Amino acid sequence: MDKVLRNRALVFLALAAIVAFVLVSVSGRQPVAKISATTPVRQNIISSISSNGKVEPIAPVTIRAQLDTFVVKVHVSEGQNVRKGQLLLELNVKDAASQLAAAKSRLLRAQDDLRAAQAGGRADDAARVSGDLGKAQADRERLQRSHDSLERLLARGAATQEEVAANDLALAKAQSEVKRLTAVKQEFDRQVTLDGSRASLAVQQAQSDVAALEDKVRQGRIAAPIDGTLYALPVKAGDYVKVGDLLAEMADLHKVRVRAFIDEPEMGALEPDEPVRITWDALPSHYWQGKTEVIPKQVVARGSRSVGELLCSVENDKLELLPNTNVNVRINSKERLNVWSVPRGAVESENGQRFVLLVKNDLGKSVLEKRPIKVGIADATSYEVVSGLGDGDIVALPGDVDLRDGMRVRIVNMDMSNLKGGKDAGS
Repeated sequence: MDKVLRNRALVFLALAAIVAFVLVSVSGRQPVAKISATTPVRQNIISSISSNGKVEPIAPVTIRAQLDTFVVKVHVSEGQNVRKGQLLLELNVKDAASQLAAAKSRLLRAQDDLRAAQAGGRADDAARVSGDLGKAQADRERLQRSHDSLERLLARGAATQEEVAANDLALAKAQSEVKRLTAVKQEFDRQVTLDGSRASLAVQQAQSDVAALEDKVRQGRIAAPIDGTLYALPVKAGDYVKVGDLLAEMADLHKVRVRAFIDEPEMGALEPDEPVRITWDALPSHYWQGKTEVIPKQVVARGSRSVGELLCSVENDKLELLPNTNVNVRINSKERLNVWSVPRGAVESENGQRFVLLVKNDLGKSVLEKRPIKVGIADATSYEVVSGLGDGDIVALPGDVDLRDGMRVRIVNMDMSNLKGGKDAGS
């Protein structure tokens, strides 16, 4: 009896060992990962750079106050299209007009003084000085003739010595008066010359004052210097403005400039004359076409970003884009037509080499195989595949499971529309 029980126990132990072995074998088997997959497809890829930017006028005209005064009247409104010469603002220039009248009066006096100096002095003063000198010279000549006559008479005994002496005394006085009046005339002429120089400077100063005040008076009527859009008008009637204060800004906005802020890693792909597409959140159904012009030559800090400032010219025929508005910028830098492509998420990088994980059949089992590839340009969703993949290759897509070379997988989601004929992508 004991022998039978012992045999039965051995049988049970053997069965238990077999069951345990089977359970261990089953529990140690790796689960098969469930994945999504795709195949290379042909499509057009446009490599673009997207960023933000700000609209600027290309040739803005800034109008600033030329004097401290009040704004009397505003004739236009901000955003209005104006013509060259159209009146925009009127400023209070009463003080400048009063000063201008006084300056013109000073100019007239200075010009009169200059004419007098150029004519040899004031007519009455010049006539008096010249007349006094001429009379003295005439008296001297008359007394000189009398002296000569008395000398001849004295020699014949027809005149006395006393008569000769009296005439000589008068002659000496006349000569002294001529000398004095000659000095007076010379001083008068010298003074006239000095007065002429002073008058000339006074005329120049008065002319400068008049011109400056006339310009100030003209500044009382602010007119548009060009045809364009008045996009900034920060003043209103009654405002007090100081010299240099902004009165208005305007420009021809049919073509504007967009200053795009390109992140540093993307600057290397920029080139001149690349197409640009501008959108504005305020008009979501509109877009504007342009092109790149000035490529950034340096990187600047903008908030937490390091950016290059790319200048783009943009057509604005309907004058919808306004200066200083924030816009969205997309630069289409490169384009490839009908090229092989795979989703960006399927491409991985290791030591500078790009690769994908192919789904290969290994003895009836699906296994991942690492395949190096060469990529070209990329858009937001896909990479261009230059070489490394062929028609019909199945590429694993990333998911919840970390994929690796040699892993067993099972495809649970496959876009069968991608399984179509085509030429090999350089394999």
